[in-house]
Amino acid sequence: MKITIYIILFAILSMISSCKKDEPSSDQTGRLSFYFHHTIPDTNLVGGYSINYDTMMYRNTAGNPYLVNEIQYFISDVTLHKNDGSKLLIDDWKDIHYVDTDLPETWNWQMKDPIPEGTYDGISFTFGISEEKNQSLMFVNPPESNMFWPEYLGGGYHYLKLNGKWKDTNEVVRPYNFHMGIGQIYDQDGSTIIGFVQNYFEVTLENTRFTVTSGKNIAFTIVMQVDKWFEDPHVFDFNYWGGDIMQKQNAMQVAKENGSNVFTAIQMLED
Repeated sequence: MKITIYIILFAILSMISSCKKDEPSSDQTGRLSFYFHHTIPDTNLVGGYSINYDTMMYRNTAGNPYLVNEIQYFISDVTLHKNDGSKLLIDDWKDIHYVDTDLPETWNWQMKDPIPEGTYDGISFTFGISEEKNQSLMFVNPPESNMFWPEYLGGGYHYLKLNGKWKDTNEVVRPYNFHMGIGQIYDQDGSTIIGFVQNYFEVTLENTRFTVTSGKNIAFTIVMQVDKWFEDPHVFDFNYWGGDIMQKQNAMQVAKENGSNVFTAIQMLED
């Protein structure tokens, strides 16, 4: 099932409705929820941004026509920041969340950790999974288990699978697998792996100051603007890098640095 504006509205209303089913808290804590949305800006769309999947209608900054089939990724270690420098790590119940554009049940993360009352200046999270936590075989069931990263390439799990197709300079349509995970350092011959590179990174969400009151749920829509993976601060050209990047650390470094600008957040109504 591909995302539409109607599904987005239904999911948001369902999330708010489901929050109301929880009994009010009496311990001076609230809750935090994320709803995940994915966009590519298109001036032909009226009323907002979305993605038309499986349709060759987009062009990146490098001039590559492309389409998107699916997006799958992990975020982890959500951290709330206060103006006194203190931090609250969300990790008591579930510290790693999987998002899949083909699975609507993954678009909503209602965190079970209680959030103490007070005002928080911002939110950050890890895109991917930290080296300490990214252990092979920790997910035994799909869909998360399907994100495994080959052992000989460093093990653990993919941070991101962004799959689609692009049209090369000869107008030939080619598949791409824009995959991120642990990178490799090779010897001078390029035949033997002599080291690994951790490519997870921290995302700081701007304009996420919020106040928690007892028994209330604070909800944010976390928006991934997909085109930014290919443009800021580095222009990513499929004709240069090719369709696969998971064994090309230089390409994954470009993706990592661009990824810091991919996410924005919109606060929804407090429930």
